[in-house]
Amino acid sequence: MTDGADLSSFVGGPFDVRAVVAAIRPGTKDGFLLDEVPWEHFPQGDHVKEAIHLLHTGNSPVRTGTGFVSGMCANDMRAAAVLAVPFLIRIAADTRHPHRAGALAEVSSPARALHFGVASRNELLLHRGNTPYDDLYDGYGVEVTGYPAGWSVAAARAAITADTALLKPLLDDPDPAIRISAAYALATAADPDRAVRAAFRTRLDAELDPIVRSALVLATAEATRTHPHTPTTACMRQRWRDRTLAPEARLAAAIGWLCLTDEPAPDELRAVVEDLATDERAQAMEDLPWMAAVGGSEETGLRRCVRKMLHPEQPDPVWYDDPWAPRP
Repeated sequence: MTDGADLSSFVGGPFDVRAVVAAIRPGTKDGFLLDEVPWEHFPQGDHVKEAIHLLHTGNSPVRTGTGFVSGMCANDMRAAAVLAVPFLIRIAADTRHPHRAGALAEVSSPARALHFGVASRNELLLHRGNTPYDDLYDGYGVEVTGYPAGWSVAAARAAITADTALLKPLLDDPDPAIRISAAYALATAADPDRAVRAAFRTRLDAELDPIVRSALVLATAEATRTHPHTPTTACMRQRWRDRTLAPEARLAAAIGWLCLTDEPAPDELRAVVEDLATDERAQAMEDLPWMAAVGGSEETGLRRCVRKMLHPEQPDPVWYDDPWAPRP
C-alpha cells in the first residue's frame, strides 16, 4: 500500500489493519497463536511477530526488543505494531511475567499519533473517534510507508477497548509504574458508557501516590476529550482549585481542564500553576507518559504544557527548530 493508491479498494480487506485486528479470535490472543495473524501484510510485520514471540517466552529485554513496538511508532510505522497490542496486553496481565511492565508500556504507543512535542490545549489530549470505514484519513495523514495513520490508530484503540477487562485490574497493581501505564493505555479506549472513567475514579479515591493520582486525572481528561461529559469537566475545575489535593494532581487537573474547555484561563488557574509548577515537580511529573511525550532534552513536559497553554504567544526555544543551535 503506497501513498496515492486508491485506498477505498483496501477498506475491510486483508490489508486493512482495522479489519484484521477485529478478526483475531479470542483463542488466538489467549493462546499466543502468532502464526494465525497475517503479520506479513504490513511493513516490518515479521519483525514485530518475532519480538512478541521472544517477549512472550520470557527472554531478556535485550533479546526481546521490549521497545520494538514503541520504536516503530516513533518512526511513524504503526500498522504492524497494532497487531502486537492484544498480545502485549496479555503479557502485561500475567503477574508472573518478568517483562510485564515493559510490555504494558508498549501497549498504547500505536493508539496515539502526532503527539510527540504537541502540548497545546487543542491537541495534547486530542483523540478523534474510531476511524469510520468511509473516512480514509480522519485527519491523521499517512505513515512513512504510505499507510493511512488513522487506520492504525483506530485499530489500536479498538484492540485496547476489546481488552479493557484485562487492563482495568492493572489500575490496582502494587507497582506504581504499572498503574500509570494502565491508565495511559485505558485513556485511549472507547468509553461511551463511562465505565473506564468510573474505574479511574474508583482508583483515584484509593490512590496515595501523587504521580499516579496525576496519571489518573490526565487519563480521565483524555477519555473525556473523546467522549465529552460536562460534569467531568466541572470536576476537573474543582480539582485544580482544591488545596487539599496533592500539587501534582492539581497541576494535572489544570492541564486537563484547559484541554476540555475553550474558556480563557482564569487568573486563579494561572496563579495556581505558577505557584505549583516548580522545577522539582516538573521533573517528578516526567514519569507521566503524557509529559514525557511532549517534553524535550531542554524543557520538561510540564514546562512545555504551561508555556503552550498559558503563554501561546511565546515561540518555541530555538533548539526545537534547529538541532545544531547552541544550548543556553
